[in-house]
Amino acid sequence: MCKHRRAVEARAAFGVKGPARLTNANKVEFIVPGKPGTLYIVATPIGNLDDISRRAEKILSSVDLILAEDTRHSRKLLNRLKIKTPLLSCHERNEDKVTTKIIARLVSGSNVALIADAGTPLISDPGFKLVRQAHGSNIAVSPVPGPTALIAALSASGIPPDRFLFEGFVPEKTVARRKYLQKLAGESRTMIFYEAPHRIKAFLDDAITIFGGQREASIARELTKKFETIRQGKIAGLTEWLAGDADQGRGEFVVIIAGNKDEDKTANKSDLTALLSVLLKSLTLKQSVQIATELSGAGRNEIYALAVAMQKKISPSHKEPDSGDNLLD
Repeated sequence: MCKHRRAVEARAAFGVKGPARLTNANKVEFIVPGKPGTLYIVATPIGNLDDISRRAEKILSSVDLILAEDTRHSRKLLNRLKIKTPLLSCHERNEDKVTTKIIARLVSGSNVALIADAGTPLISDPGFKLVRQAHGSNIAVSPVPGPTALIAALSASGIPPDRFLFEGFVPEKTVARRKYLQKLAGESRTMIFYEAPHRIKAFLDDAITIFGGQREASIARELTKKFETIRQGKIAGLTEWLAGDADQGRGEFVVIIAGNKDEDKTANKSDLTALLSVLLKSLTLKQSVQIATELSGAGRNEIYALAVAMQKKISPSHKEPDSGDNLLD
């Protein structure tokens, strides 16, 4: 086969715009005369199709190709929006092969959108390899923000949202799942998990064992849909509620579990102890308390009590200043 024919066929196979040539190493090299395209990471509704943004709709209508995990599922959304852009499947089993083709198209100037079955792509969904390689090929990657189940559930959970850890789906096997959760037993941040309906009971049973039945938690299911349910309470109580209503066992779940407050306090005290042990070696008690308060943000009374206790251990004959010393003024 002549070099020209091979180059033409390769260009057609990869859907690449512009000319191509065969190098001396017998490899196809695409000649890109213009600017590379853009890879758009487009969030789509997690249930209610009215949640699609105007910008997302505009991007999906204008790109040359849309990548979707399940093209049959995504076609329903595109049909409703009357979008005729071609669809290509990109899932866990073919991501490597598809990535190579899509990078070639992007390099040649095509614009491509990546969507998930629901919500924001890459969050417990394929696409990381493509995004990573796009950056490595100097291709612009642009997010089109929108719905994501974990943030929607967290915002309505009643569980502290200031610091959180997203864990996604935990291992399916019982032993592996328990080991995984055990590593999180001391986690002080709010934890967010995804779980399937046929595994939710086993997950909650293990959560009671690892975190304790009285730990605060929230369960969200069917978010933004007709039968949306968000329930907040103790893990044990939520487990009983779920077991008592078969209808609540349907749909995908977001489980949010509060962090370990005791671990947080232990960690804070440990940090303060380490800080004061250094300060008390070269400064007075008053100076040490003042500096520790400024650096840690903890309460002065708490730091003072800890500093006095530490100083007594260092110097048992030390006499605690009385209130007239105005140590904390």
